[in-house]
Amino acid sequence: MKTIFMGTPDFAARALEAIIKKGHEVVAVYTQPDKPKGRSKKLIPSEVKVMAEKYDIPVYQPVKLREAENVEKIKEIDPEIIVVAAYGQILPLSILEIPEFGCVNIHASLLPKYRGAAPIERCIIDGEEKTGVTTMYMAEGLDTGDMIESVETPITAEDTGLSLTERLSDMGAKLIISTMEKLEAGTATRTPQDDSKSNYAKMLDKAMGKLDFTKPAAELERLIRGLIPWPCAYTSIEGKSAKIIKACVVENKEEDAKPGQIIEVAKKYFVIACGKDALKILRITPEGKKEMDTAAFLNGNHIEKGIICGE
Repeated sequence: MKTIFMGTPDFAARALEAIIKKGHEVVAVYTQPDKPKGRSKKLIPSEVKVMAEKYDIPVYQPVKLREAENVEKIKEIDPEIIVVAAYGQILPLSILEIPEFGCVNIHASLLPKYRGAAPIERCIIDGEEKTGVTTMYMAEGLDTGDMIESVETPITAEDTGLSLTERLSDMGAKLIISTMEKLEAGTATRTPQDDSKSNYAKMLDKAMGKLDFTKPAAELERLIRGLIPWPCAYTSIEGKSAKIIKACVVENKEEDAKPGQIIEVAKKYFVIACGKDALKILRITPEGKKEMDTAAFLNGNHIEKGIICGE
């Protein structure tokens, strides 16, 4: 199929490569503008742009896709299908109406649940037992179009935002190939979404990573896993910020301890009291340092029982 692909992160790049390798004619790729990174502010291309350049596919990076000149360019290209995956811009009706087979989105959740920008992380944070990938016909609303097909996967107790993204990326790449085959064969189905079952997975931000130890340890442990690799959950220890990379829920053996109080310090871990139960801290990124096991952190820092974290 004559295809325009729109996407930005690695999740989308894997789908793009799968479409190319399947033999579809990808005539153009749209992705977000290069972003400055680090102290040098060097412009870094998206993973999708890197993938497109690997296969010598023309790349377009409009700041606002809906501007008339961009719409006209897509009309000029005249694709049979537009495939979208985590692009980062909403497609206007003027573009949705162009392709013969429509605009198809690869969305990293089991719709209608978790519409929006951060479905992978949110399902871990919320304690969902499963998630998946859905392909759908795009409509003017945010992730509201009719569903075509989906695949699901369990969420394990070890899954992080990173590990689940990796798994769903591969699943999405396979699913879009199946969906495109069905569209070409005329066998693709339409299943309307039940709006009453939807919720919105808003974009992640650094502020949501602050650990509130008055909450149950199980809730905080899910937050820690869900926010890997960014923005990461964090607290302060002796006045210095620290990202908590890995923790597990343990019994709070000191019922009189305040939330956030360190109630045990061992060679390889320390334990923080929570509103219910406690968190055993196993990996940490101290302020200005690299990620390390808690054992290494404790070797270089004098941490005592009774210290209150987060103050």
